[in-house]
Amino acid sequence: MNAPIDYLLHLADNALILGQRNAEWCGHGPILEEDIALSNNSLDLIGQARMLYQYAAELQGNGATEDTLAYFRDVPDFKNFTLCELPHQPLMSATAVGDRDFAITIVRNFFYSSLMVLVWDQLQHSKDTQLAAIAAKSLKEVRYHLRHSRDWLVRLGDGTAESHARVQNAVHQLLPYTQEFWATSPAENLALANGTGLNTAALRDNWDQIVNEALQEAQLKRPDAGGFVSTGKQGVHSEHLGFVLAEMQSLARAHPQATW
Repeated sequence: MNAPIDYLLHLADNALILGQRNAEWCGHGPILEEDIALSNNSLDLIGQARMLYQYAAELQGNGATEDTLAYFRDVPDFKNFTLCELPHQPLMSATAVGDRDFAITIVRNFFYSSLMVLVWDQLQHSKDTQLAAIAAKSLKEVRYHLRHSRDWLVRLGDGTAESHARVQNAVHQLLPYTQEFWATSPAENLALANGTGLNTAALRDNWDQIVNEALQEAQLKRPDAGGFVSTGKQGVHSEHLGFVLAEMQSLARAHPQATW
């Protein structure tokens, strides 16, 4: 039993794009330890993406490789959550050159890893044995990602007035994008129907518990997450993904026959 290719691409694209975003901290971390930690986080995510792309390419055939899936698809072909592609700056200043906001990065990583620790745990039991093996390996990594981001969330929220204000602002800006976690896509429905995927919406109560407990410990308020529901996993993205892909894909597209 094989998972639908688009479902594998959804999981892979999430990991790749967030890995690319976290890699932007390399050489720019607020302290050396966090520079290394976020670089390692990025490598973990890109490693997860590679395993998923390799498997998707094997199923797709027709000369597909992990490189063609990562570097030669365009914005509408990507299935990642919009949350993963957002810049590190507060969104109102995202079109201008500005400093990265560590609070934005930490809150995004916390929301995402709080979901993926539940997703990978469930996918260990997928009828697709290869996807189940990928899930088992990825679960070990994302547990660390969750612990790292949660520790910083609490440290910033329960820290200085400045750190509290920044992380509270990040929660307000990013929480609405998590609504996309619970909106199903055709690929997810197919994976659920053949037993290779899961009903992500069924994880919402557990995700809420993880998030609410951390926010309470950090003395942060959880806002209502109403309004527009983003649609990145259905291929309709924010303006930011194009810039991420332009930077990430430029070398491979400039030298499409290169090997290394």
